[in-house]
Amino acid sequence: MKGPLFYAKILLFGEYGIIKDSKGLAIPYNSYQGSLIISDDQGDRAKESNEKLRAFYQYLKDLNDVDVNLRLDEMKRDIDRNMHFDSSIPQGYGVGSSGALVAAIYDKYADDKITVLENLTRDKLLKLKSIFSKMESFFHGKSSGLDPLNSYLSLPILINSKDNLEPTGIPSQAAGKGAVFLLDSEIIGETEPMVKIFMNKMKNEGFRKMIDQDFARYTDSCIDDFLKGDVTSLFGNVKKLSKVVLKHFKPMIPNSFHKLWQQGLESNDYYLKLCGSGGGGYILGFTEDYDKAKSALKDYKLELVYRF
Repeated sequence: MKGPLFYAKILLFGEYGIIKDSKGLAIPYNSYQGSLIISDDQGDRAKESNEKLRAFYQYLKDLNDVDVNLRLDEMKRDIDRNMHFDSSIPQGYGVGSSGALVAAIYDKYADDKITVLENLTRDKLLKLKSIFSKMESFFHGKSSGLDPLNSYLSLPILINSKDNLEPTGIPSQAAGKGAVFLLDSEIIGETEPMVKIFMNKMKNEGFRKMIDQDFARYTDSCIDDFLKGDVTSLFGNVKKLSKVVLKHFKPMIPNSFHKLWQQGLESNDYYLKLCGSGGGGYILGFTEDYDKAKSALKDYKLELVYRF
């Protein structure tokens, strides 16, 4: 048995801000994907995934939530038949590895499941997000439910606020010089400790003010520019956002990348921002000239996400 594919996701804008009810924009990233599979594979990866699924099953059973209506007996039978999640999505990289797994489990075992084929009203989206939030909390301690939602629908999602999200169209890619790319930090990040740092910082009035006045404002402007295809304005706002993140989110940026981040701001060859919660994994990059950025970052592994 091999199930349908579920893709990685990239939160282009909105990391941390969506916790505080500002805008976010998430897009599917089809370079990485995973699917549930039942096979005789006895390799380490299959075993590890099967054990994780067993623990996830126990969590879902104990959760005993009426909204999370899954055929758990069937799931348990499949786990006993060596089901595992066959995935190329890197873990701890901020591109939604657990989100894709949650989406796959919901798709396979949910009763009365909401499907992509029906009219996706706001209420249905919020219901899905709520179910996914409860399911994915097993992996992160606290989850917005957005990663599994993005992976499940395989559509760009615009987050206007916690209770207002919608599938959205993004401008078609162009064959221009500009690009969004991923920079591999080669460090595995963990979501939970990073979110804890953020929540502690939120106790500080100055930090809260910065989030409301600067971080949320530049994030919202970046999203508006991106969706309108206003590339000139977008890069101005991405630079401002990158500056704010370097100044106020230093613990979420691996130490070895502080200088590189600053160099981008000074040279204008590229601007960096967090991809997900930070602490490692991928760092998102924006550039008006991808060849120039590749040359400036020649010692690092880059992956192209989107062309302007």
